[in-house]
Amino acid sequence: MKKSTATLPLLGGLTPEQFFSEYWHKKPLLIRQAIPNFSPILSPEQLFELAGRDEVESRLITFFKQHWEMKNGPHAALPVKEKKDWTLLVQGVNLHDRAADALLRQFRFIPDARLDDLMISFAKDGGGVGPHFDSYDVFLLQAHGQRRWKISAQKDLSIIEGMPLKILRNFQAEQEFVLEPGDMLYLPPHYAHDGVAIGDCMTYSIGFKAPAYQELGEAFLGFMVDTIELPGRFADPSLKASTHPAEISAEMLSTIQEQLKKITFSEEDMAIFLGEYLTDPKASVFFNSPAKPLTPKRFATSALKNGVALSLKTQMLYKGKHVFINGESFAAGKEDKLSLCKLANQRYLEASDMSAASDDVLEAFCMWYEDGWLEIKSN
Repeated sequence: MKKSTATLPLLGGLTPEQFFSEYWHKKPLLIRQAIPNFSPILSPEQLFELAGRDEVESRLITFFKQHWEMKNGPHAALPVKEKKDWTLLVQGVNLHDRAADALLRQFRFIPDARLDDLMISFAKDGGGVGPHFDSYDVFLLQAHGQRRWKISAQKDLSIIEGMPLKILRNFQAEQEFVLEPGDMLYLPPHYAHDGVAIGDCMTYSIGFKAPAYQELGEAFLGFMVDTIELPGRFADPSLKASTHPAEISAEMLSTIQEQLKKITFSEEDMAIFLGEYLTDPKASVFFNSPAKPLTPKRFATSALKNGVALSLKTQMLYKGKHVFINGESFAAGKEDKLSLCKLANQRYLEASDMSAASDDVLEAFCMWYEDGWLEIKSN
């Protein structure tokens, strides 16, 4: 991985530190030729094929007579090529294509805990998704054709009711750019923007995880169910005769409140929750086990000889002694953690790295291999 102190052509020659201090969450950045001579990773036909698969999240958006329509995939057929004003959005392309994954990994100067996915948009002339805003940071990389972007820092983010998309009611453009292949536009959260295709157009969106605190709170309460320990049972030995039998007494309320106040959580509890939450696969993600898996002995021999690599769909993080993979967590010893952290950071281990893997790590790798989370590295 590149050191964060080095300048990145991807950021127009800025260092990540400069980008974070001057632009991240603050203001847009237009980068001409962020990736010079860029060519699309997938042809339109390959993208359409992905959109027809059950396990791929996609949306077809059309605009006709001032009315927006959206259909979720899979899409067996798309509008005729001659028809204008339609857009196909294919989410999580990095989960299904190695080149798309490699492109997404160029943005790992931002931590994996925040990096989400690569979405590809194909639009016919005039196509787009209307003026809107995102609740997360986004990089918009032009892959094919041209797209005209209009952007605004407006505070009025009210939307038109009754639409399948969150279309801004009063969009007022402040800046306008036409992006060519290789050009990229960064936008902070809640920055209004509207992109319209000029001819056939493909745009790649690199998005980031920004879960709502409400969502995190609900998930954390569910996580804590397995760790709460409140011994004993409610009792009221000093109970007195009630003159208002339907009223909950102040004594009962106070007693139960004091017991529930004993529910606490530690920093370690929070770390385990967050690691499992951030690596938990989306509902649309399914792993493919090997058709003819190697025996554990043959797997170990092959892994030691060739190395291993995480599946495109696998998410792996770590914090302290804890390692997280695809929504599961475990504590690792000091020696094992070196190998596991290297795998998480690189997403692969060379054969030379495997010599440091203990029997316990090899056993875990074999189980992950059988589940489709990890593969024998191809050389």
